[in-house]
Amino acid sequence: MSISRQNIPLFIAFRVLFNARWYYPVMAILFLDFGLSLEQYALLNVAWAVCIVCLEVPSGALADRIGRRRMVILAAVFMVMEMVFFAFAPMGSTWLFPILLLNRILSGAAEACASGADESLAYDSLRAEGREAEWPAVLARLMRWQSFGFFVAMLLGAAVYDHELVQRALGFVGANVQVSHETTLRWPLYLTLANSVVALFVTLRMREPEVPTSHETPAGQGTWQQIIGAGRWILRTPLVLFVILAGLCLDSVIRLFLTVGSNYYRLIELPEASFGVISSASAVLGIFTPRLALLMLGKRTMVANFVSAALFAFAGLCGAAFFYPIWGVLVMIPFGVAMSLVQIFLSHYLNQLVTDSSQRATVLSFKGLSFNLAYGGMGLLFAGFTRTRLGSGSQDAIFIEAIRWLPWFFALLVAVLAVVSIKLLAGKRSGT
Repeated sequence: MSISRQNIPLFIAFRVLFNARWYYPVMAILFLDFGLSLEQYALLNVAWAVCIVCLEVPSGALADRIGRRRMVILAAVFMVMEMVFFAFAPMGSTWLFPILLLNRILSGAAEACASGADESLAYDSLRAEGREAEWPAVLARLMRWQSFGFFVAMLLGAAVYDHELVQRALGFVGANVQVSHETTLRWPLYLTLANSVVALFVTLRMREPEVPTSHETPAGQGTWQQIIGAGRWILRTPLVLFVILAGLCLDSVIRLFLTVGSNYYRLIELPEASFGVISSASAVLGIFTPRLALLMLGKRTMVANFVSAALFAFAGLCGAAFFYPIWGVLVMIPFGVAMSLVQIFLSHYLNQLVTDSSQRATVLSFKGLSFNLAYGGMGLLFAGFTRTRLGSGSQDAIFIEAIRWLPWFFALLVAVLAVVSIKLLAGKRSGT
């Protein structure tokens, strides 16, 4: 079997198993039900984010040096470890917070190790056989399977967490078994632990592709030299810089809205019981939008494609600003389409532009780092805006005002990006 025919299905399986976490729909209340305070939960999220930011680029550079397969295996090992600590953490114990802190650190390390390495391994498996033109089709398959996995995990993860629903289901099938909330709250964790074990077996079956290089790498070059070299290459390559800037501009604003989406749903008078269903329904978009992305990649230019994604995002922001009761949920359609398009465009164009495979994972890790920093920056701006409006109205009124400013802020961001991009691409044409 050729290396691409073996690695590509395994890459898709790993991504689905790694990202379809059954506890996501109940994550916040799960931590609180374990006995943590809101402050402790916030601190755990900070630790997770800091870990990813610190390890993102070094792990990508390490993958380019010691092999992508080894880093993906390490990511799966970390995932197994994080889920063991989470699934069997003692509720109400003084050890609870330290154990869950270790869980968040291992989770961040797993995310960082997988970021860039798995995608580089899959792309270079195709490139080794001269089949890199098939990468967009691979991305389309990946997005469809990820959307299906997310849909199932969101619905069933929330269902098995609800002990009353589980009790009714057991009664329906005639099982005379009593379950408590303390029992079922761990079931999404057990399912995700099972995911992690399967993911580990999947990574062990992967094969390391032969990575061609366009230059001789100095024998003494270390990981930090690799990082510095890749960073300089990004800054000196206008098209790569444009792709990353365009992607983070779109991604950060869309992710910010999705982060506060539950509060938006509440303000448009949707029942809380529908939130999980809405998230699952949004995942269905990922099954259909890849076909649109493939058509756009085949017929349109890079700039035109990013402009189209920006228009979808802008339409969603404008629609959200009206806060239409019930019907306002439809704004999730353009947001979902925009996010799917951005993910496929980014992966396709970046991998196409990185001609030196020996630094592919490092470059992709720089992309991941910049996206996380941009998202964090957007969160700080949003928090800063709401803080300056304290005392000018209720929390709901301040939130509505902030959301209504988002379309104009996004338009300004895109305008700045356009000016910077024109200068970048003009410099490329003039050879400067």
